[in-house]
Amino acid sequence: MRVLVTGGTGFVGGHTVAALVGAGHDVRLLVRRPEQVPVTLGPLGVEVSDLVVGDVLDDASVAAALDGTDAVVHAAAVYTSDPRRRQEVARTNVRATRIVLGLAAAAGLDPVVHVSSTVALVRRGGSGPELPLGDMTTTYGRSKVESEVVARELQAEGRPVVCVYPGGVLGPHDPYRGDQGEMIRWILRGLFPIWPSGGLHYVDVRDVAAVILAVLEPRRGPRRFVVPGHHVTGRELYSTLSRVSGRRLPHVDLPARVLAPQLRATDHLMARLPARLRYPAESEGVEIFGRDTRLDDGPARTELGIVPLSLEESLRDTTRWLVGSGRLDPARAPALS
Repeated sequence: MRVLVTGGTGFVGGHTVAALVGAGHDVRLLVRRPEQVPVTLGPLGVEVSDLVVGDVLDDASVAAALDGTDAVVHAAAVYTSDPRRRQEVARTNVRATRIVLGLAAAAGLDPVVHVSSTVALVRRGGSGPELPLGDMTTTYGRSKVESEVVARELQAEGRPVVCVYPGGVLGPHDPYRGDQGEMIRWILRGLFPIWPSGGLHYVDVRDVAAVILAVLEPRRGPRRFVVPGHHVTGRELYSTLSRVSGRRLPHVDLPARVLAPQLRATDHLMARLPARLRYPAESEGVEIFGRDTRLDDGPARTELGIVPLSLEESLRDTTRWLVGSGRLDPARAPALS
């Protein structure tokens, strides 16, 4: 199958491309910066030469990239809760989803895979097997909910749109030093001693890629799958990282309602600082954890046969990669030496 991947130079996108190529699919990438392709895919042992240089916000670029393909994986999005990038998030995510999914569906591609996020499902009162939409009103959260509305409207029309929902994504080889890896790095450095009460659905990037590969079947119609993973509390996260690193990592859990006002003040401060300065704790993350939404990932386990990597393995590989890439002092993880 000839598959277009948007966002193929990102963390999830890069691992997805590696999985598709490994399974024998013919992959095309829509990229803004072709020089980033070997930077992302090189460490994964993959080369892709079929590139269309363009932007997911440009209809003509997307149409050109879709021409001659059988399916599309739309993984391009601005994933961050950094308050300095709110305008970029608001400007990009929903519009890109509308353009890529809409043009792909109109062109008859099957399937049209939308890499969404569990943020689109996080809600007070819990979730359920039908995966009702979330209630986040923050910039990133709202962008994912509204993008999901676009996808579900196409599904309601019978279009073969498949929604895949990763949670907090862990694992090695993140080319952009994203939020989750950076948070793990700060915890291991002892600079993140406070955590919000509640929990979050964590997944491994390789399991995300496995789910996307598994749903690349035509003539199956619209479907939705939460990527299998683990609902993780602060206590579980820190205790697992302690075992992985071989160091005590004490922390304190505080109610989200206590932390949220403090972090809103931090958001305002960070908005005025240079981009290179960032403490990876924002009020949006506290809101997500505070909702403590447990999600049903059973369909991906049973229908697709995806068994997730353990939380310990994901965190060990994340930590090993942080050390190997020079982002973490080996002394912070003596158990790995």
